[in-house]
Amino acid sequence: MTAPPANTQAVHQGRYAFAAMVAGSVCLAFGPWLVRLADVAPVASAWWRMLLAVPALLLLAGFGQGPGLGATNRALCGLAALAGLFFAADLAVWHLGIMRTTLANATLLANGATFLLPLYGLVVLRQKPGPASLLALALAAAGMALLVGRSADVSPRHLTGDLLCLAAAVFYTGYLIVMDRLRRSMAPMPSLALATLFGAAVLLPMALLEPGAFWPQDWTPVLGLAIGSQVIGQGLIVYAVRHLSALVVGLTLLVQPAISATIGALRFAEMPGPHELAGAALVVAALVLARLPGPKTPNS
Repeated sequence: MTAPPANTQAVHQGRYAFAAMVAGSVCLAFGPWLVRLADVAPVASAWWRMLLAVPALLLLAGFGQGPGLGATNRALCGLAALAGLFFAADLAVWHLGIMRTTLANATLLANGATFLLPLYGLVVLRQKPGPASLLALALAAAGMALLVGRSADVSPRHLTGDLLCLAAAVFYTGYLIVMDRLRRSMAPMPSLALATLFGAAVLLPMALLEPGAFWPQDWTPVLGLAIGSQVIGQGLIVYAVRHLSALVVGLTLLVQPAISATIGALRFAEMPGPHELAGAALVVAALVLARLPGPKTPNS
């Protein structure tokens, strides 16, 4: 029996990509709620998320196509360690921010990597942004100014939480940049498994030194973070982005702030006002614009 053409294989493999992308985004959207439900300190919940996910990710790394864990060398381990460092810093400050601001703000502001990546391309790679990227950056800046400014009016605690979530976006941008380099030489799941393993190692001393509980009494929230957010959520998105356009990926990621805002309103009475709604609308518009595919070059 002859193998099907390569394009037929690609269609077959990507058949469930959109459903996987939506499901992954839904899983990630419940992450901030689980952080609040956890009976351990915020950084400790980040460490448990990473540690408990490692066995499942290492198992999944053995499946699929492309270079796996057996292809690692010193250079790839170094990249994985750097990705894990950025990922650990991202989760640590984000979990601290989740406890200090609304769930909607925590999710929206943490998506700042969408806007920081074009800025990285402009400043570091000297890539000239198109009109859509410039408009997205302007809308994002205006939207975040509204959200952060309103938090400053509400309470200093909310302002601190917003700034921590913005810092998480910076660290997550670094993680994405390093992971992009790592994935040029390794398959997605082995890359995620290694970055998670190194991230857990970085988070351990931070979690031990943090004031507050370290050992969970109720394991449900941290298991939900590990399985729901890290294994299923990240795993489905890592699979889906290989088969979907940037526009589809961006639009489906908007499921996260919508669900987080709904949970915040229903569970924690975090009802958004006109300033928050206006700022969120600007950030959502920027997210869509930032993920629109750019114009094709004549040689593409």
